[in-house]
Amino acid sequence: MKSIILKSQSPRRKELLSKMGYEFTVKVYDCDETMDKNKTPFENVKKLGLKKASINKEEDYGAILIGCDTIVVLDGKIYGKPKNELDAYHMLKALSGKKHEVMSGLAVIYKDYVYNLTEVSEVYFKDLSDKEIYDYIATKECFGKAGAYAIQGLGRNLIDHYEGSLNNIIGLPTEQLEKIIGEIDGMED
Repeated sequence: MKSIILKSQSPRRKELLSKMGYEFTVKVYDCDETMDKNKTPFENVKKLGLKKASINKEEDYGAILIGCDTIVVLDGKIYGKPKNELDAYHMLKALSGKKHEVMSGLAVIYKDYVYNLTEVSEVYFKDLSDKEIYDYIATKECFGKAGAYAIQGLGRNLIDHYEGSLNNIIGLPTEQLEKIIGEIDGMED
């Protein structure tokens, strides 16, 4: 198996990649995550995944480089990680009773091969009372998560149902990644 480098500090991505059965190293670099206002959220997250995978790719040439970014999108607006409790409240209030999209921009680079895609899943929130929102924020789980919730944790109680890949919603489209790594692993060095 070729060496794999995950270019993310996300504990969720590390955990998902480990569950896939791969050994890998983690390398994290500073990356400007500013979104281009002239591009759609779909295009932005795809580009950001590629940007993360591409950082210092010459130094890591010959390894499978994985970059990923995940965003929450409601009515064309991107919801990132909340800055504070009030920000988390506003995000969760906006998502309450509605369907939103979770988009992950995944990029895999191996030598001169570049795979870049966006996986989209849909999440349907329950109608949430202010008490339910404040109780969830009090757990502190909302921090560091796009859209201010974690479907794999207590945040699952906020959700009615979802469509698409659960792992994508958590932060890594593992089904797509498995196909790509399988294709790369079949290549001759």
